[in-house]
Amino acid sequence: MYNTKNKSDIDSGKIVIFGAGKIGRSFLGQLFGCAGYRVVFVDVDSVLVERLNKRGSYPVIIKGETEQEIIVPNVSAILAFDKDKVSEAVASTGILSVNVGKNALGKVIPIIAEGLKIRYVRHPNAPLDIILAENMRDAAQFVREQLMLSLPENYPIEKLVGLVETSIGKMVPIMPLAEMEKDPLMVFAEPYNSLILDQKGFRSSIPAVKGLSPKANIKAWVDRKAFIHNLGHATAAYYGNFLHPEMIYMYEVLDDPEVLSFTREVMLQSAAVLLKYYPEDFTLNDLVVHTDDLIRRFRNKALKDTIYRVGQDLTRKLGEGDRFMGVIRLAIGKKLPYDLILRALSYGFFFQATNEEGQMTESDRIFLKKLSVDFEDALTSFLLLDPNSDAQLIFELAEFRNQLKIILKHHG
Repeated sequence: MYNTKNKSDIDSGKIVIFGAGKIGRSFLGQLFGCAGYRVVFVDVDSVLVERLNKRGSYPVIIKGETEQEIIVPNVSAILAFDKDKVSEAVASTGILSVNVGKNALGKVIPIIAEGLKIRYVRHPNAPLDIILAENMRDAAQFVREQLMLSLPENYPIEKLVGLVETSIGKMVPIMPLAEMEKDPLMVFAEPYNSLILDQKGFRSSIPAVKGLSPKANIKAWVDRKAFIHNLGHATAAYYGNFLHPEMIYMYEVLDDPEVLSFTREVMLQSAAVLLKYYPEDFTLNDLVVHTDDLIRRFRNKALKDTIYRVGQDLTRKLGEGDRFMGVIRLAIGKKLPYDLILRALSYGFFFQATNEEGQMTESDRIFLKKLSVDFEDALTSFLLLDPNSDAQLIFELAEFRNQLKIILKHHG
């Protein structure tokens, strides 16, 4: 039984944010911190936790036509391994956010569940809304299933836990090492500051925080993010790197009219698919305007977003359910064309961009080596295509790859 003496009241002016990384600090922390909330980060990085506690604030540098510095105040942090402190913070917070990435999500859910148990004993009628800032399709379903594994059988999860899916559209570049050394708490970000979230997910009232943009059909907006924003960004990185392997930044490759034109065509082919699935949520004009605005943001010179950052993690980005394959599946479902999308994916097979130290991601290096040794096995074992039901797709991808190899040979 939990100790219910010295009951701690729920602090409606506090947000607990799991993940003090770039999105946690530049987006969730900034929005809520600047709206007057006390921001409590939970993170595995002990040095970062110590620094946040020591300073109690951090700077966000907005990289746009003019540069702006925002100081996020009233900040503290807890080390993720301090389970008692973390569960106590969950039990007493007004709202919670999780932005740790899908791989780490399963590790933090049991700790959140411990906090929910304590909260239930102390405040049996106090719901907790959890903003799932994860850019995952069906994030709420995944988190609900994981929470139920750690909560008592009779815990009223539907009543007491709001699982609020989001569409995270903010671009945050990799910080240059020299800048990080100047101030390890500083984070760069683009001016875009709108957090699209599921208005139906909340169990309490939606916070009056500038920048929150609640939507009735969050699935449409999550898919718009994945299949127009993420798809277009990766297309520009892969095609740009194919044509200009010496270039470093996204704005450089998008200054090439050929890269710009192809990227836009791919995004609009995907937009046509989304329009068939979500005619109540979008018009063609909406999606064309959104596409052109995204391309403008991709070309932000001040942000210095790297081709490496946007393209790396190939097995996830080219894989089943993600930005390319996810919308290809939707297109097949409605018998719509997807040839440009498939061609854009194929450029990823030649992606060679490196980080500041001249290194590729190890998993990308392994995947690209496997592609050169056994192409079909790489598609099935790394990208999770089915050798039987996806035989036609595998054939089409092999055709595209062979065409691109010939082009490279002629230009080599």
